[in-house]
Amino acid sequence: MNATEILQELLSPAGRADPFPLYAAVHRLGPVLPVTDDVFLVAGYAATDEVLRNPAFEIPSEPSDQPALQLMQRSILRANPPDHGRMRSLIAQVFTPRRVATLRPAIEAAVDGLLDDLLDDLQAEVDFMDRFAFQLPVTVICELLGVPPDDRHRFRPLASDLTAALELTDASDASADAAARELGEYFAGRIRDPGADGLVSALVAARDAGDGRLSDEELLANLILLLVAGFETTTDLLGNGLAILLREPSLVPDEAFVEEVLRYNSPVQVTTRTARIDAEISGTAIPAGAGLVLLLGAANRDPERFPQPDRFDPSRTGNKPLSFGAGAHICLGNSLARLEATIAFGRLRERFAGITPAGEPARRDRLVLRGYQSLPVRLVRA
Repeated sequence: MNATEILQELLSPAGRADPFPLYAAVHRLGPVLPVTDDVFLVAGYAATDEVLRNPAFEIPSEPSDQPALQLMQRSILRANPPDHGRMRSLIAQVFTPRRVATLRPAIEAAVDGLLDDLLDDLQAEVDFMDRFAFQLPVTVICELLGVPPDDRHRFRPLASDLTAALELTDASDASADAAARELGEYFAGRIRDPGADGLVSALVAARDAGDGRLSDEELLANLILLLVAGFETTTDLLGNGLAILLREPSLVPDEAFVEEVLRYNSPVQVTTRTARIDAEISGTAIPAGAGLVLLLGAANRDPERFPQPDRFDPSRTGNKPLSFGAGAHICLGNSLARLEATIAFGRLRERFAGITPAGEPARRDRLVLRGYQSLPVRLVRA
């Protein structure tokens, strides 16, 4: 297979379901592969890391009349310098390691509350994704945003619809646009009544300062992004991790386990960049204006960086997957996601003597965001 065939297969239903053999095929060809004269696949760990950190490459920002894409392009997710740094500095204060560490008691309480609810269903089939993997991160991020508990149930389908716009397709997605509009209406209401403290009120104050740090459109877009990104990838991390524990129940679900889950089955498999200027990556010339498809999931399984990359091994030394990106656009909430997952898996092991499959799991039909739609299990009290 050549690079064009591999990319086409990745975009197929079979490739989306199991991209890992295709990643191995990419590595046999090289770290950077031309698909056309102005499109390149980047799969090597070192090459991907370099692109993510090199200011010669930026987020693609072509004008769009699609509401979902317009929303994302106004947020830090799709912004480039100087707008990206200006907006990110306002939000980053909430996600400093020190601030995230103070959230541990609240996360532990949320985990224990959800597990208490699961104790009522011992020996019964429960959907881990619906009952826990979604509930935990949405509770945490909504507490940060001041979103009332009664509103939280509506966000999972909206987030799923909105993030469909991130997939590698040129087709307009009506459900993504509808989700963007509904989320926009919801957060417009939150902005009108932000409360006395919390992240929403802080960002509203930044907008109202009148110093150009944040526009109305940017405020709305970033609040939606924080909600969606705050639980979408963490939900997938929890589901992907539990699927591994179901297969290998003797594993110890500690911080090293979480890091290996991120490497082995990253919630984010693909991102994209555009070359601002002529550049070179791993000996391959990249012309200005070329598009790069960064296969994060492949970089995390690069045999040059990770011996026996298809083996799940939490004892790996120097394990630094690129699942949350790198450089200026590294995910702001990466430390929060890691903390949530570490607490969740540890508490699951403490509270339940056994967790076993209870039916066929169902993956979402996505390439960029990889996770389960449902993961039925049975629980045994410790």
